[in-house]
Amino acid sequence: MAVETLAPVEGGTGLGSGRGRILSSLRHNPLGIAGGIMLLVVVLAALLAPVLAPYPPTEVHFDTPFQRPLTEGFPLGTDDLGRDVLSRLLFGIQTSLQVGVLSVLLAVVIGTPLGLLAGYSRGFDAVISRLTDVTLAFPFLIIAVGLAAISGPSLSNAAIALGIAQIPTMIRVVRGETLRIKESDFVLGARTMDASPVWIMLRHVLPNATSAIIVQATVIMPVAVIGEALLSFLGLGIQPPTPSLGIMLSDAQQYIFRAPSAAIFPGLAIAAICLAFNLFGDALRDAFDPTNTTRK
Repeated sequence: MAVETLAPVEGGTGLGSGRGRILSSLRHNPLGIAGGIMLLVVVLAALLAPVLAPYPPTEVHFDTPFQRPLTEGFPLGTDDLGRDVLSRLLFGIQTSLQVGVLSVLLAVVIGTPLGLLAGYSRGFDAVISRLTDVTLAFPFLIIAVGLAAISGPSLSNAAIALGIAQIPTMIRVVRGETLRIKESDFVLGARTMDASPVWIMLRHVLPNATSAIIVQATVIMPVAVIGEALLSFLGLGIQPPTPSLGIMLSDAQQYIFRAPSAAIFPGLAIAAICLAFNLFGDALRDAFDPTNTTRK
């Protein structure tokens, strides 16, 4: 997925050179503000889960299964084992964000240098781009499910599988930015001064590609959250009794008509997380685009 960024600035970064304009654009973007607020709420809910949760997420109450929302002591009701849905939801959000952040970091750490090499060096491009094209021929979730099945179900393995599946997309984005930036005057000037390719990539190309990397990270984050929920739903991700939004959906599916709230709330949480990242990511993309004329 290609994204537009700030125009290259010699010796500077794509972020710092237009920081005031970026902040001004974000302040005048209602959807971006809404996404930022939702994202802040989601992050705070994950960080404060041990404080906000009324009960431990694995605590069972066999005498109060299938309680409706707003029941005394159980704001969002209980599941089939009498576990508090709100407590499990908060810790499930925490787990989803953990997996999402780890997978995005893995994709950025591996995909960025490979994308730089592919975009700057024709020799590396011939190998990296062909491997990337082959990998992108397979659906993202198929790759993630296959890797998770091979490595075994766990939080770390789920994060690694999702991160590896996202690497080709990150490579393509960084490669495209590198191809654009390396034709800039200041890069051509650095070449005439016999600057090494490594110096040019680190000093000139990478800083000006930072905005594209950040935007792409916000794009793949909700994909990672959905991927974690899918892996956990299939039994290939987080394992019980650790709470996960995917596990909550899996446990609730057989009781959907008896206790619909046990499935509705995890589904809404996944939708809210993805919507928050998508809205904020779109706002960042518009803010980083100097040609955007829709801002006031």
